[in-house]
Amino acid sequence: MPGVRNGVRASQLDARWIKSRHSNAEGNCVEVAPLTGGEIAMRNSRDPDGPALVYTSAELAAFLAGAKDGEFDHLL
Repeated sequence: MPGVRNGVRASQLDARWIKSRHSNAEGNCVEVAPLTGGEIAMRNSRDPDGPALVYTSAELAAFLAGAKDGEFDHLL
């Protein structure tokens, strides 16, 4: 499904969603899924039928590098 747009209904994607092992029982989770075109989709686990945000692997790699470096720690 190349060229998937942001905001597509997550349930419409042919995707295998992955949840972090750090997620809690209250459903406060973000789930990610690799897409066939190389993009990565992200959804809120509390709204599995809701919109998905779609990122390139480079975009997600940049975000993860910043998170690992603590650049977003002040948000919590």
